[in-house]
Amino acid sequence: MSNARAYRAAWLAAIVVVALGFGIALVKVFNENLVFFYTPTQILSGDVPQGEKTYRLGGMVEVGSVQREADSLKVSFVVTDLNNKVPVQFNGILPDLFKEGTGVVADGQWDGTTFVASEVLAKHDEDYMPPGVAQ
Repeated sequence: MSNARAYRAAWLAAIVVVALGFGIALVKVFNENLVFFYTPTQILSGDVPQGEKTYRLGGMVEVGSVQREADSLKVSFVVTDLNNKVPVQFNGILPDLFKEGTGVVADGQWDGTTFVASEVLAKHDEDYMPPGVAQ
């Protein structure tokens, strides 16, 4: 009987170890895929990780700040968190939801004076409805 009990205990211990390993791996993958962004205040105060080359800036597009270059995809705008402002430069096609006074998240690099974005994502509020559904 003691051999059967030891055998069951060994299987139970193996199952616990495998489940624990799976749980740790799941938490690690989840944490790596979380998307964080830094506010203009954090960027200007130097609270961003110094080792990272790119990171995300998030905030509101300041009303009246969007300037497009003629015959080009270059656009500049200001992102604010209502405390501080960061100028952003982007060369590309902006998302349809991008407009002044709305939320935005931009991937890119801070060069000390301007955030040079490689990608711009527009955020929408909970009242957003796709154009086809709104009609």
